This record gives sequence, structure tokens and C-alpha cells, in this order.
Amino acid sequence: MDTHAQQLAETYLAMLNTHDPDLVDRFVAEDYVNHNAFVADGREANRQFWTAFFAALPDLSATMEDLVISGDRVVGRFVYRGTHTGEIMGIPASGNPVEMRSIDIWRVADAMFVEHWDELNLLQLFQQMGALPPLGARSEEQT
Repeated sequence: MDTHAQQLAETYLAMLNTHDPDLVDRFVAEDYVNHNAFVADGREANRQFWTAFFAALPDLSATMEDLVISGDRVVGRFVYRGTHTGEIMGIPASGNPVEMRSIDIWRVADAMFVEHWDELNLLQLFQQMGALPPLGARSEEQT
């Protein structure tokens, strides 16, 4: 299982770096359960999310910094970098460079990822996109 689970994670990384959302067919089960507020369950919802993500960050590149496989679980730590040139999650394009980090946990069954949990640095990402002020920033009303 370790070799196949590693291949699933590497296919995920390849999808990110080639911007090919159709690669989800090779690692996401049709009835995929996604414990993420931004992405609905199922392979097609996953494909739609990545299509929008790549449109918003057309120069996206990603690296896998860690991969841990234990039993039916695969845990990866990823860094995503790109330029926010399109709307995503209701946030209009800012033109700003962004960096997002994630820790993803997948459950594997029948040679596919069937369930997913993640932790994302969304506060920092939204600040980079200009949707939120930096921590400690004072509003004009307070000055």
C-alpha cells in the first residue's frame, strides 16, 4: 500500500503543477468525502474546485515538503505559490503574490483517496489577497 499511496500523493502534486483538474480521476474516488468548508463531496466537486483554483492562480506551483503513510492514511504537507489574478472564494483578483500551506490527510480505500481532511493557513492567505488586514494593523478610525 505504501508505494501506491505515495503514487496517489504524487499524482495530486502533478495535478497541482500541471493545472490539470482531470487528473482527479486518477486519485479521487467518485464518492470522495471532503471535510473542507470550501469543497463539496465527490470527484466532480473536487474537479470544479481545482478548475476555479487554477483560474484564480494561473501560475500556481506546489511542493510536497513531507509525506507520511501509515495504514490507510496518507498525510502530506504542501506549499502552494502563485499570483492571485482571478476571483476565488468570492475574493476578487488582487494581483498579489500568495503562499498557502496545507496539511492534508487522506484515507485510502480501493486504491483511491476516499476521504480528506486538511488544515490551511487561510488567515494568512486572505491577508495576502487583501481580503483581511494584516494582524496588528490599525484601522484609519483608530489612528
